[in-house]
Amino acid sequence: MRTGIHPEYRKVLYHDSATNDEWVGFSTQRSEEVKSHEGEELPVIRLDISSKSHPFWTGQARTLDAEGRIDRFKRRYGRRGKKK
Repeated sequence: MRTGIHPEYRKVLYHDSATNDEWVGFSTQRSEEVKSHEGEELPVIRLDISSKSHPFWTGQARTLDAEGRIDRFKRRYGRRGKKK
């Protein structure tokens, strides 16, 4: 590897703004905000959404269907009588 061209890979503190969860990870992102975590000063990376607050991963996902396509599909191709 060439020296001097790679970003610094360091420990950071991720903060999920939706749930106020925090966890330590590694990243090359930069942040001016610093917070003490377990006696160590770490840069804070604020996230709007993460796997801890995303509706898909929390099981609260909803299907948006403004035009009724899902209902129309179920009517057309839904349960039909079994042919013998």
